Amino acid sequence: MSTPDIAEFVENHGVDLSWVDSFYTWMHENPELSEQEEQTAAHIQSRLAQLDCEVTTGIGGHGITAVWRNGDGPTVLYRADFDALPVTEDTGASYASKNVGVMHACGHDVHTSALIGLCEIMDTRRDVWSGTFIALFQPAEEVTRGAGTMIRDGLADKIPAPQVCLGQHIMPGPVGTVYSAPGPVMAACDTLTVTLHGVSSHASAPHNSIDPTFLAAMIVVRL
Repeated sequence: MSTPDIAEFVENHGVDLSWVDSFYTWMHENPELSEQEEQTAAHIQSRLAQLDCEVTTGIGGHGITAVWRNGDGPTVLYRADFDALPVTEDTGASYASKNVGVMHACGHDVHTSALIGLCEIMDTRRDVWSGTFIALFQPAEEVTRGAGTMIRDGLADKIPAPQVCLGQHIMPGPVGTVYSAPGPVMAACDTLTVTLHGVSSHASAPHNSIDPTFLAAMIVVRL
């Protein structure tokens, strides 16, 4: 969202999002590696402290949740990750990483800034929605441990059970465009296809064949 867009949104909807740019800039300038996100978590908490919500911190390390209860309605969870990668930034940006060898190269600074901005909207405009909204800020996504660690630390007992969970990831595309689809998108959901080539033979000479069914069975057993 550009500065003119923010000004228009504030005027039309009465929500102040003028701080989101500086929030994002701080995130990009101060990246922290997975399981080391102490200052990033504090940055998120400082903004949540200005909103009327139930905040729980330190879930599975640096994980954070914020809950808004606003009468009857569905319970929706929105998740953003906030760890960075061991990448040296060479973008020339005026707000480039100050931590040498660490960079928000996967967009987690954008994910977090977008969610914290949504928190401001949900907090300010309670008059146009009802139900329960949960913001979940997840650490250690890049090492695939953050979600599991939060769950093992009792996440399910700390927040209401959501009926739907939403996530996001930035991708190339026109500015101001949002793409959506059901199921996993841009996630680590790789599929490996293995093709086995057999050789047929007469039933009287099975030793001359290569049975792909037997090969497939042995691969499954060994895996």
